[in-house]
Amino acid sequence: MSTESADPGHGHSPAAWTAVVIMLLAVVIGTFAFWFDAPWVVVGTAVLFVIGPIVGWIMAKAGYGVNGPKYSPKEH
Repeated sequence: MSTESADPGHGHSPAAWTAVVIMLLAVVIGTFAFWFDAPWVVVGTAVLFVIGPIVGWIMAKAGYGVNGPKYSPKEH
């Protein structure tokens, strides 16, 4: 039995955190905009929600992903 883990990192990287924070902010702001009947803000936050994973992908390609050269894993 091997003692090495094939753990992919579960997204604990600056790229993943940035993408999640952008999408979370979009959902929160979009929810309030929907509640206060501001459809243009809801559409804007929907666009921001789509931009979140794109920013995460760009950051991962720039080396800030789990296996990127600019990422240093933290010990728990």
